[in-house]
Amino acid sequence: MAIGYDARHLSDTFAEDTAAVMRGAGLDVWLLPRPLPTPVLAYAVRELGCVAGVMVTASHNPPEDNGYKVYLGDGSQIVSPVDAEIAERIAEVGDLTSVARGSDWQVLGEDLLDRYLDRIAGLVADGPRDLAVVHTSLHGVGGSPVAQVLERAGFPAPYAVAEQAQPDPDFPTVAFPNPEEDGAMDLALALAEQRGADLVVANDPDADRCAAAVPTPTGWRMLRGDEVGALLATHLLRRGRTGTFATTIVSSTLLSKIAAAAGQPYVETLTGFKWIGRVPDLAFGYEEALGYCCDPDHVKDKDGVSALVLLCELAASLKAEGRSLLDLLDDLAREHGLHATDQVSVRVSDLTLISGAMERLRSTPPTSLGGLDVLGVDDLAEGSDDLPPTDGLRFRLADGARVIVRPSGTEPKVKCYLEVVVPVEDASDNPDQTDAVEAARISAATRLDALGSDIRAAAGL
Repeated sequence: MAIGYDARHLSDTFAEDTAAVMRGAGLDVWLLPRPLPTPVLAYAVRELGCVAGVMVTASHNPPEDNGYKVYLGDGSQIVSPVDAEIAERIAEVGDLTSVARGSDWQVLGEDLLDRYLDRIAGLVADGPRDLAVVHTSLHGVGGSPVAQVLERAGFPAPYAVAEQAQPDPDFPTVAFPNPEEDGAMDLALALAEQRGADLVVANDPDADRCAAAVPTPTGWRMLRGDEVGALLATHLLRRGRTGTFATTIVSSTLLSKIAAAAGQPYVETLTGFKWIGRVPDLAFGYEEALGYCCDPDHVKDKDGVSALVLLCELAASLKAEGRSLLDLLDDLAREHGLHATDQVSVRVSDLTLISGAMERLRSTPPTSLGGLDVLGVDDLAEGSDDLPPTDGLRFRLADGARVIVRPSGTEPKVKCYLEVVVPVEDASDNPDQTDAVEAARISAATRLDALGSDIRAAAGL
């Protein structure tokens, strides 16, 4: 089996403990040579023909956290019932001194990382490379791999945020090492303004997620995960990618329309790449929480490094045409309607507030939200032919809007995922299509605000 680890407190110790126990159980063990991105471990599981893999990481959680991700031999994360079976075996362990331990595991060399980076660099085609990029790894392990893969792909060296470039398990410059959190991108955006950059890209500490920001006439704008997902899907489809395009039930429905227009299958899964990675014939998958699977034949998990390189390729190609990522998003809005998404996320200290909110919504569901009639409510805990049961509620609204409410699987939060779809006026009605898209965007923002307020009130949050 393969074992990897990030640069958090004690990650190396936990990884070596895991290696010792696995050797004691009679398994051959390959340990990654140093703290590396989670997708490198996912790649190693398949590349080395392992029966399983373990990644010691807590992703973008606070500094005091650490965790343990388990992969099966096909390179995908475990799902039920394997998780419960592992928990049962843990519970059966008695005196820890009775657990057999070995010491002769193999530490891999840099050649595995080289193969991973070469694979990613090979995802991009020949084309424009004129792009000024700012990158931050948010004190994680993505800095060096990103710089290396951009060089191999022919891009100029990125401007790295010096204060966040080296791994630091205390994450001293941010409240939370998550590019979605307020303030986490401030240093990167300031450097981009100083350098006149074309694009800002960021990874979370274990580099399995990718965030992006783009310049506008009024300052820098963070792209939502759904926007990046739509951009990457469009880019891959134009490059001839075929197969199933997949996202989660809490992500935008825009991907379904993009896939249908290209004549490709589309699937929705439960939240998390443990589900997306298991989709048969997967061509591309993403979730709104900044996770993108762009090379499922080699990494059946989210990979912030490959997503970053492909996004740079797309941005450079558009720049050469005098266009931008925002222009392409406007094109998608004209073709499919403006799909705008937002999230209401409420962190609680009392976990009973989470169960209380879910019970309140089940017992007295709202009949309208944000001025839109509720056309139907799906209790996801009941499961369906397409989805296993999970704790969540989906409110289907008029005009293609929807709200999904679920407890977070990793944090003490209630999450409400909002989407509205606003048609863009036809050119015959409005010759200025830029103004038409902007008008739809303003209308969507108003609707999202109303949805957010109403679902919070309905849930008692």
